[in-house]
Amino acid sequence: MKHDFDNKCGKKVRGVNLGGWLVLEKWMTPSVFEGLEAVDETTYCVELGVNAEQALKKHWDTFITREDFVWLANVGINAVRIPVGHWIFGPDYPYHSSYGEYTHPFVQGGIAVLDRAFDWAEELGLHVVLDLHAAPGCQNGFDNGGIKDVCEWHTKPEYIEYSLLVLERLAEHYHTRPALHAIEVLNEPRWDIDTELLKKYNTDAYHRIRKYCRPEDVAVVYHDGFRSFREYTGFLAEPEFSNVVLDIHRYQCFVREDIDTDIYGHMQKACIEWKNEADDIINELGWTYVGEWSLGLDLRIVSLWAEGPFNHALQEMDDFQMDVAYRGYAAAQLVTFEKYLGWFFWSYKTETAAAWSFRDCVERGWFPDKFG
Repeated sequence: MKHDFDNKCGKKVRGVNLGGWLVLEKWMTPSVFEGLEAVDETTYCVELGVNAEQALKKHWDTFITREDFVWLANVGINAVRIPVGHWIFGPDYPYHSSYGEYTHPFVQGGIAVLDRAFDWAEELGLHVVLDLHAAPGCQNGFDNGGIKDVCEWHTKPEYIEYSLLVLERLAEHYHTRPALHAIEVLNEPRWDIDTELLKKYNTDAYHRIRKYCRPEDVAVVYHDGFRSFREYTGFLAEPEFSNVVLDIHRYQCFVREDIDTDIYGHMQKACIEWKNEADDIINELGWTYVGEWSLGLDLRIVSLWAEGPFNHALQEMDDFQMDVAYRGYAAAQLVTFEKYLGWFFWSYKTETAAAWSFRDCVERGWFPDKFG
């Protein structure tokens, strides 16, 4: 079956992230890390050395399959956001001290897996957002940035330049693929990286991507960097720039104020505070994705760094009450996020936490069984 991918500019997307696949996160797939001290993809590849290739390729081939794309299409999801690491094209990336004796520790072959994902997406009518999730030197210090507790991406010109090169290569490699909907230039750069540095990088990234991708075909997405959207007022604006989308991530489990909130407070924040925020962002800035969100309220499950107490809104509930609470929290978020140009749930699946697993949320009745 052929699918119509025309007129993608400004198209409403309802999507999921394929997290934990081409960029490892230990909390999502603890079985991959079993018996290892590693906490992220860098330390995983360094610790396993030559044995990393077989183990990681098995994960790539089994964690996400064509059947998963079929399932997503059948429930009405029309897009996937795929996190990739800067190592996706192979070993010419700059060295970092965390690599130790290995000049290029990362396993090669991810680009073939990504090519296959495009085949599935095009067969089934899904749009693809490519997301540079892990940059050289790490842009945020999180495990999902490739190196936990290191944030040096912004400190070396070669790290920034290599990130731009990867974006240009992604644009060149995939610009003829009908499923390519957007390229996100950098996931979650840390809040204390200078805004002007980020703006220059985002602008340079726009031009690199536009060498190959026309505005009417492919959006350029940039993350807010955990700062007010108003810092980007007038940034990458028409008419000089076209089809640019802001990415915001919205969670309610990472700060103490949210952790201490009951379920009614979580729902109120989602459908009142976040609704008012959505109106402001849309009116003042325009096209925006909620590129990550979840039903997760228990920080213990996802955190490799946070300190307790890990109290959360659902811990005193029985199973029925918990199901009702998750349905309410899901609806409160969806009714707000539907105001935006699009949203992407984090993530499609995990080994550990149903509230972070879109498939589990649908199959448990917390989400509708049909989207769109």
